[in-house]
Amino acid sequence: MRSHMKARSRLVLTGVAVVAAIGLLAGCTGGGADEESVVDQGTTDEENAASGDTVVIGFSGPAADHGWLGAINSGAIAAADSFGDVELKVAEGTNDPIAQIAAVETFINEGVDAIVLLPTDGAALTEIAIEAMEAGIPVINVDREFSSPFAARTTVLGDNYGMGVSAGHYICEQLGGEGFVAEIAGIDSLPLTQDRSQGFADALSDCGLEVDARVAADFTVAGGEAAASQLLAANPQIDAIWNHDDDQGIGVLAAIDAAGRDEFFMMGGAGSRSAMEAIEADDTVLKATVIYPSTQAADGIALARLLVQGKTMSDLITPSVPNRVVLDAPVVTKDNVEQFIDLSFE
Repeated sequence: MRSHMKARSRLVLTGVAVVAAIGLLAGCTGGGADEESVVDQGTTDEENAASGDTVVIGFSGPAADHGWLGAINSGAIAAADSFGDVELKVAEGTNDPIAQIAAVETFINEGVDAIVLLPTDGAALTEIAIEAMEAGIPVINVDREFSSPFAARTTVLGDNYGMGVSAGHYICEQLGGEGFVAEIAGIDSLPLTQDRSQGFADALSDCGLEVDARVAADFTVAGGEAAASQLLAANPQIDAIWNHDDDQGIGVLAAIDAAGRDEFFMMGGAGSRSAMEAIEADDTVLKATVIYPSTQAADGIALARLLVQGKTMSDLITPSVPNRVVLDAPVVTKDNVEQFIDLSFE
């Protein structure tokens, strides 16, 4: 069973909610329906999770050259393995749009039931995604958006702007509206970095703070160390640092140790295992991180299964999977790290 529905809706959920919340609400609600009648039209989580017709899903993502991308790929495979009625076909990860287009063409020719696609380049993969949709194969777009709304049935996104907002709010709370704030961004040319920085600036402005010093790195350990060394040398007194990415944060912490600086606190971004372990141990300047979920492809697998089997997500009254799912960007601290550490990436 394939669906081409183009209804537009928006839902904000945590990463694990999509995978965990698998339930079917089979009926629509009409005007004047009371609460009891709405409940009667639904079915239980157990019924929705029960094995159905086998769903063949093609999955393609970029090369796992970053811890977060590695977790994206392993999460998709683990999600498929958790369902007894899902057969997953995995294309080799690549950063070459032409190779990824070829992988999607193969999925179309094989007649898979759905495709979960984290494009190495959203614009470059748009046309082939539209071809899949026109062939009756629903496409679930993950993380990097296509350039056309007709290229995907459902889009699963992290909230880059929300990451910046969460980071800014946390720093505002810790500083009480006063202090020198520094930012170590990722690659400045990327829209995701621009969105994170904008959200950070907007949140800081709400409490009268601003970014007093800013450098950009490149999401690598070496890049993080170089950028942090530059930042520390130019600013003898800092009260808080937000580093956009926990992988480059390893280099940032190395630079901080080398400089012998500890007058500030730092928060990270994305949610790596090493960052959460440091937060849990509470023995470095790193006191918090903000999640950019590595569960997005896993969520895409779960949603693909629901779409093909004609189901929806639990607790929703509307009997269809949302068109757009934007995942939460929660702050992880020593007080709540136990809730998130199992979702961290290496």
